[in-house]
Amino acid sequence: MIEHLDGAVIPTGFDVPVEPLRRAAHYTGDPGSIAEARSFASAFLDQLRTEWCATVGPRVDGAVLLVVSELVTNADRHSEGPYILELEGTDVSVTVCVYDSSGVVPQPSPRDPERVGRHGLEIVHALARDVAVERVPVGKRVRAVLPLDG
Repeated sequence: MIEHLDGAVIPTGFDVPVEPLRRAAHYTGDPGSIAEARSFASAFLDQLRTEWCATVGPRVDGAVLLVVSELVTNADRHSEGPYILELEGTDVSVTVCVYDSSGVVPQPSPRDPERVGRHGLEIVHALARDVAVERVPVGKRVRAVLPLDG
């Protein structure tokens, strides 16, 4: 909100959210989970545009959905149990985190344009400003931060 006082414009600070927008969803790995995760991420981006007035262009929108797809697909294929997709966003960046029950830390495959498949982590590294993998008590967390100005 902006107040006008004798012609002066005074920002009150109430027009900017204080906390990042955070949403999480749990998936069992049943058929359709990856599509549900993409739909969840799309709704999150719409909410980020509305609540944070974030400028999320089509290119960034596609990048976030692709990172969600790749990380959720990896969790779906390589963990033995459910996984969690957690999204956090501001007007500057979106963070995509996927928690799964596998303790195996993913390693990027060596570059090989002839290889079919197993390019997911390469794609995530190409699109994200920062990618980190850390072990958590019941598996691991893969975190990718995407700038909105990308």
